[in-house]
Amino acid sequence: MTATVSARGLTHAYGSLDVLEKVDIEVEAGQVLAVAGPSGCGKSTLLQLVGGLERPGAGRIEVAGRSDAADRLAGCAWMPQRDCLLPWYSALDNAALALLNQGRSKNDARAAAAERFEHFGLGGFEEALPDKLSGGMRQRVAFIRTLVSGKPVMLLDEPLAALDAITRAELQEWLKPILAESGATVLLVTHDVEEAIFLADRVAVLSPRPGRIVATIEGARGTLGERTEIVSSASFNQRREELLGLLRSGGEAR
Repeated sequence: MTATVSARGLTHAYGSLDVLEKVDIEVEAGQVLAVAGPSGCGKSTLLQLVGGLERPGAGRIEVAGRSDAADRLAGCAWMPQRDCLLPWYSALDNAALALLNQGRSKNDARAAAAERFEHFGLGGFEEALPDKLSGGMRQRVAFIRTLVSGKPVMLLDEPLAALDAITRAELQEWLKPILAESGATVLLVTHDVEEAIFLADRVAVLSPRPGRIVATIEGARGTLGERTEIVSSASFNQRREELLGLLRSGGEAR
């Protein structure tokens, strides 16, 4: 199941605070769009608007051709920065939570989530409580929870930000083929320039608040090879410097 995501003239404010201004995005089914920009420029707000959790002040948003907020919410799975695992639930029960919320029986939900554990490097940890898991393992559980929901669109809000640099790099390499296998359309918010380029087909750069898209650069998602090889290549370095320059200047270089 796949879906396109589009927004036209998206503008939003919280009271007198303008957050987003005339944002246009188009994400084809199965693509990954990373969203980068300075703190407070409206990146997380953009995900909330796409997912139907907020109503825009102006503009139109569609997920799989549907513009109603409830329909958009039904088509999107949200993964926040923190893993939000319930400390009294096992890893498996946390992973199954999205299916339980959809009305599946506990046995069915656990069975569906359990099928992912070995593939995600979590075999043998199904009954472990969250405080017995490393940060990287907790994020994998959270990602299983997001993936098994079966939603055609995934909204990933800084999903690896809480991890140390080594674990984050390892999970970036792990996540790239997982996203490809899922077939989902993905909006990924991240402050990490390498992460944005490495995981995405394209990177949309937002200006300081109110956020406007000032540039879109090509990502390296389709590049074959190990992460270390890809991020050290001349083409990757060129894109990284371009993105860093845009972020430093607020898009003025464009």
